[in-house]
Amino acid sequence: MQAKFFGAYEHSLDIKGRLTLPAKFRSFLGEKCFITRSQYEDPCLVVWTQEDFFSFANAFQSQDLSESALRWNMRIWASEAFDIEIDKAGRLALPQALRRFADLDREVLVHGAIGTIELWSPGNWTSSQGVART
Repeated sequence: MQAKFFGAYEHSLDIKGRLTLPAKFRSFLGEKCFITRSQYEDPCLVVWTQEDFFSFANAFQSQDLSESALRWNMRIWASEAFDIEIDKAGRLALPQALRRFADLDREVLVHGAIGTIELWSPGNWTSSQGVART
């Protein structure tokens, strides 16, 4: 996974649940990307390049899946992964189930997370920052 996503931006969802990504982020994504829930317990969404998504999925699958918790983590993560096309205006249509999970209503914080992009609601970002700093 190459380091490519840095910076923080504030964007808004349109009425159809579409989000415009910063141009410098789109340049690394191409025409398609994957969106998942965070693979951790963070209440945010993660945008992956196709290459990095498949690399992570293959690494996940190559682990010893005899442990029930690991299998369930893999199932949940994979079942909530969406292959998304980026339209000509640079927008992603965020699936409603993922928007609900991350509490994305109107305002979205778009954060570079080195190898991925994270999408946060302002409220989840603020409360998660408080937990991280304690």
